[in-house]
Amino acid sequence: MTVRELPVRQPGQACCQPLVGIDEAWAQETAEILKVLGEPTRLSMIAALWRAQEPICICDFTASLDLSQPTVSHHMAKLKVAGLVESTKRGIWIYYRLRGDLAPATQVLLRTLLGQRKAGLRAKDLAVPKAPTRTFDVSAAGLGELRTRIT
Repeated sequence: MTVRELPVRQPGQACCQPLVGIDEAWAQETAEILKVLGEPTRLSMIAALWRAQEPICICDFTASLDLSQPTVSHHMAKLKVAGLVESTKRGIWIYYRLRGDLAPATQVLLRTLLGQRKAGLRAKDLAVPKAPTRTFDVSAAGLGELRTRIT
């Protein structure tokens, strides 16, 4: 049997060829956007805004997604910080739309995620389905029966 000596890797140096085309700034920015879009409610909101012809009132999101106004505002704030949406105030209501100056890479990402959605999509079509709730029903005889009730 022949014994072969393996090369010793120096700390901080690649053992093989260096990776080509790594753009850490792009990776960080894209990861942040994907992190924000990784929440189903926010993705639904972005999908609604993607298809909207005009800005959407926050009251339409609360009604269509069956969420409270503070919850919708929280999600919109996350989308705003990520640079995906902008808002305008009209009277007591705030209207949201996708930013008009989205980076080309962000536009491609959204088009890839949402571009195949049907044309007539409305915010209420995007409501996140509620998970079934489980209840424990005890009969008079003391026997328990686990039932799934869809609410």
